[in-house]
Amino acid sequence: MNKSVWHIVRKAIPVAAFLFAAMSIPASAQKARLNSLPQLHLDKQQLDKLILPVSSWKPYPDITRAEKFEAVPLAVRQAYIHEAEQLLSKKWEPLPASVFLEYVRSGNRSNYEDLSFERRHRLATFVLAELFEHKGRFTDEIINGTWAICEESFWGVPAHLSLQKAGSGLPDVNDPVVDLFAAETAAEMAWVYYLFKPELDKVNPLIAERIHDEVNKRILIPYLNHTDWAYLGFQWQKNPGSLRRVNNWNPWINSNVLAAALILSEGEQRNQVIYKTMQSISNYIAPFPADGGSDEGPGYWDRAAGALLDYLQLLKSGSGGKIDVFGNSLIKKMGAYIYKVYIKDRYFINYSDATPRTDPDPALLYRFGLQTKNDTLTHFAAYIAGKSGYGQSTLTSYFGVLNRVLPALFVLNDLLKTEAKEPLLRDVWFPGIQVMAARSRAGSAEGLYLSAKGGNNDESHNHNDVGNFIVYADGNPVLIDFGPQAYTAQTFSSKRYELWNNQSAYHNLPTINGVMQQAGASFKAENVSYSADSRKAQLALNIAPAYPEGAKVTSWIRTITLHRGKEVTLNEKFRLKEVSQPVIENFLTLLPPDTGKPGVISLTDTLSGKTHRIFYDPKKFSVGTDTMILPKEAIDDKIKIGGWGNVLYRLRLAYMPEKPEDEIQIVIK
Repeated sequence: MNKSVWHIVRKAIPVAAFLFAAMSIPASAQKARLNSLPQLHLDKQQLDKLILPVSSWKPYPDITRAEKFEAVPLAVRQAYIHEAEQLLSKKWEPLPASVFLEYVRSGNRSNYEDLSFERRHRLATFVLAELFEHKGRFTDEIINGTWAICEESFWGVPAHLSLQKAGSGLPDVNDPVVDLFAAETAAEMAWVYYLFKPELDKVNPLIAERIHDEVNKRILIPYLNHTDWAYLGFQWQKNPGSLRRVNNWNPWINSNVLAAALILSEGEQRNQVIYKTMQSISNYIAPFPADGGSDEGPGYWDRAAGALLDYLQLLKSGSGGKIDVFGNSLIKKMGAYIYKVYIKDRYFINYSDATPRTDPDPALLYRFGLQTKNDTLTHFAAYIAGKSGYGQSTLTSYFGVLNRVLPALFVLNDLLKTEAKEPLLRDVWFPGIQVMAARSRAGSAEGLYLSAKGGNNDESHNHNDVGNFIVYADGNPVLIDFGPQAYTAQTFSSKRYELWNNQSAYHNLPTINGVMQQAGASFKAENVSYSADSRKAQLALNIAPAYPEGAKVTSWIRTITLHRGKEVTLNEKFRLKEVSQPVIENFLTLLPPDTGKPGVISLTDTLSGKTHRIFYDPKKFSVGTDTMILPKEAIDDKIKIGGWGNVLYRLRLAYMPEKPEDEIQIVIK
């Protein structure tokens, strides 16, 4: 038995940063059929007649009607007031240029982000506390935070400065660009304006005027002037067959730009911005898989489908209910995706850069369920709310606090009264992204759970993982997908696949003739076949095309089957051009392996006390294990890299075929 210990060292950043997104999804994932929502394809003249004027659009009460917020549960109101009181004695921290430069100097993106995000979270806390208390105690701090943010050179983050002509380094104030967090900041400032303008004007009218001017010059005018930013989708629209389609950047930014335009823009410019957001958001919807499946994973769902919900609700509200697309089947399926990839408790299917533990915002799920009339989604929202104590303190909000918390406040009472139900679906299949899932029986987490994927190696937040699978037992992980490391400058660079967690050898996949899978849209699964009945669920696919020529593989038919209530089987039927090195079957697990008995690897879950076993042919395979020790500081920094603990194990079952064609079977019980 071969054992090795790896000490993996890397810089940790907050879990919130896992929600960042690369800006595109592969053209190979696109389907010839494009989705079209006629309500979003109005001409400019039609739109002008539908959008309410600024003076008529009142989605929420402002500070002059603060008594309306008394309907918010007392515990929530008190929690915000208490947090704001604790913040009163703290200073607004500066944002030094030297910290901004850390991204290009060392690859660190978190130190500046921490400072920037804290400012925005703090401002939102003062806003909400003042709305709830309405005594004027927090007004000066609202002004201080607003003014400090207006003084910033850039509202976005260092990692996104490639959008500007000068490239990464320091922001060029003469070339304003709109990234995720510049757009979110614009929306937050717009809501401050909407909610507090009367109070701000009592102090000095220049405060509200400054908000208006800064949002206009930093966000709305640049947004109108650009069609070249990839996330807008206009380049894809011109050549959808060869360019990548946009991902979560599109609805994430458009939802915030729409909020800012509805509140702060007037006349022709207002309608121009709204019209352009509708054109842009259509570029996100058009090529989306018809089954609603997202290759960005559940961790990004709240900023992909969830941000689309934000956008569509704002558009519906801003048009007085006249522009309403929530009856569309694709929109409904995009909402349902989140519970279809649910495993148990906080665990969700996590391929690519998705983390296994995800905490969806209950109010976001509830709002999506209400709009699409999906009771499973509203019941799931109530289930998550009950498990997390949602509604008993300040509300969950990683980014865009006001954009998310304001609508949450006005569904909170109904959410907390909704019956909680856990959605434990027996079978799930997303043909558009080639992801399946199955459990032993519907409505129960007991027994084995299997998910497997096909796809290609140019997916959003891609890992080289065609044919990968995960296994859970009684809702607990047995064989896992590691997920992402902490994001750094390397994560989305040309050196992405030098990161071990993005390589196929660190997934539950074979290494063939010493060669791993390769990145690129042409490296994909072929002949994908899915089936499910009362006895079993199965995914079969040829993963040979996911490997480069050096692997010398002609065909590799991988069949992964859940035999309900019994076992998971992995069957490999392959044909090689030549045999030069052993085939290595790799498996990743959290559970300490015992390889002492030939033919059996025992994996004991110390929490449940249960032992799971991997059975293999000892005449064919020799077994090696790598113990991977993750840095303790990353765990202490509230990261839990990849969502796991600080020790992982990689199992390596090595087999030297005696002939180019052979079959392998491995069983997990």
